[in-house]
Amino acid sequence: MPIHKAGPDDLVGSSPVMKAVLEEIAQVAPSKATVLLRGESGTGKERIAKLIHQGSTRADKPFVRVNCAALSETLIESELFGHEKGAFTGAIQKRKGRFELADKGTIFLDEIGDLPPSVQVKLLRVLQEMEFERVGGVENVKVDVRTIAATHRDLETAVMEGTFRQDLYYRLNVVPVQLPPLRERREDIPLLLDYFLVKFNRENNKAVRLRAELIRLLTRYDWPGNVRELENSVERLVVLAREGWVSLQNIPYAIATYFNDIRQVTPMTRTVGQSARSGWESPSLSESLQGMEREALKKALERCGWVQARAARTLGMTPRQVAYKIRKYKLIPDEFF
Repeated sequence: MPIHKAGPDDLVGSSPVMKAVLEEIAQVAPSKATVLLRGESGTGKERIAKLIHQGSTRADKPFVRVNCAALSETLIESELFGHEKGAFTGAIQKRKGRFELADKGTIFLDEIGDLPPSVQVKLLRVLQEMEFERVGGVENVKVDVRTIAATHRDLETAVMEGTFRQDLYYRLNVVPVQLPPLRERREDIPLLLDYFLVKFNRENNKAVRLRAELIRLLTRYDWPGNVRELENSVERLVVLAREGWVSLQNIPYAIATYFNDIRQVTPMTRTVGQSARSGWESPSLSESLQGMEREALKKALERCGWVQARAARTLGMTPRQVAYKIRKYKLIPDEFF
């Protein structure tokens, strides 16, 4: 399966880790196996699911997505399996569920880790027997559906805690595919920046470009929201910037705070041959400042009872910055030891 640079459902990347993922996809796509996509939010799990569907023998059949985290416990069973007329208040007619709509095709169960326990046992039956009853019905409905599930949660821990069924976990985890966070494939960031610039320039009839120092900053940033955050950032830049080149000095005022946050949490160590006037810190100074920052953050969190929003106000930072730095410095309350 080639690595593309165009199309809404393609993945941009040439890093070794992404090549490995695409090789896995090429192997699993033609099969009937259930796939479990693992990875942080924003890493492109839905796009991977669509690529698997497009590479299968079901490519010309429906691809149906269900966000298990977006539906309440009272609604999700009806959404998945449908309902009969009169099954509950407001059920004025029979309605097909997502599994019926996906018959002969693929169903993508996004955020499967958020599926309520009461629905997990019914899903297990569908995956094992390919049949179910609609809510309020007694007739067995048979389907032929390939299942792809995705989650950013630690399902193994959920199984140990009793919030996720072990038998369902094993039924979903037939072919696990781990998607890397963007910080683990930094060499793909310039390609993604270029891809999204072309996309949003075309959509907005503009010709915005990024200066080299801005690209360097964005390449060093850890992107906790992964590709989704990067895409949103580029769209904001294109929409709000004037025509021409955008640098660190002329970022549009409406989004300057966001990019200043990026600068604050991104180490910009000086490389050999760069002038000290560039504003980048030497590695020793950077390490020293990071040590001071870590200590200040830890003390603020302790004073605020580890409530991140309160600590952020105390430090004059955003909650997002505080959450990022907690992960960066691996800070854990002393009571956990």
